[in-house]
Amino acid sequence: MTIIGITGPTGAGKTTALNELEKLGGAIIDCDAVYHKLLKSDVALQNELENAFGPMKDKNGSFDRKKLGGVVFRDPVALEKLNAIVYPYIGRAVDALLEQARQEGKKAVAVDGITLIESGLGAQCDATVAVLAPLEERIRRICLREGISEEYARARVGAQKQDAYFRANCDHILMNDCDRPEDFARRARELFQQILKH
Repeated sequence: MTIIGITGPTGAGKTTALNELEKLGGAIIDCDAVYHKLLKSDVALQNELENAFGPMKDKNGSFDRKKLGGVVFRDPVALEKLNAIVYPYIGRAVDALLEQARQEGKKAVAVDGITLIESGLGAQCDATVAVLAPLEERIRRICLREGISEEYARARVGAQKQDAYFRANCDHILMNDCDRPEDFARRARELFQQILKH
């Protein structure tokens, strides 16, 4: 089973790329979805985060992800603290999902994570791919996709690693500067086919 790590800043087009790998028979492990699921259901993680950052539950008793985001996206030290708490939980969940994919006989699995390298998950991958796109295009996509303000989108983007970091730490760069989504999808598919041949 080939494990391909997919990373890159938010709004760059990772979903489009991942759809192409899925069409080639690959399974997708979305670290963001894993994290959101853990935030909802893992009481130990919730307690650890509240001990570190204060009360984070809304009036219904649900963990308030946006409130946590408001604390960490503008404070690099708080973001580092969050990551140190969260990475071990995500790592264990991803290991279980990789084992499941192996048992299902998948020929390829993509581990999609914005902090793939920093979390140590990239080291488990046979190849790592950074999906990059022009900054203003990314801001526009994030605002449209999530219905958030440009200011919040810029804060999120500003809290993430710059393109140079991804270029220095990934085996492949998949640049999303195509005029049409289908052109980028074809570019992604060709790269995955090349990786899976090895």
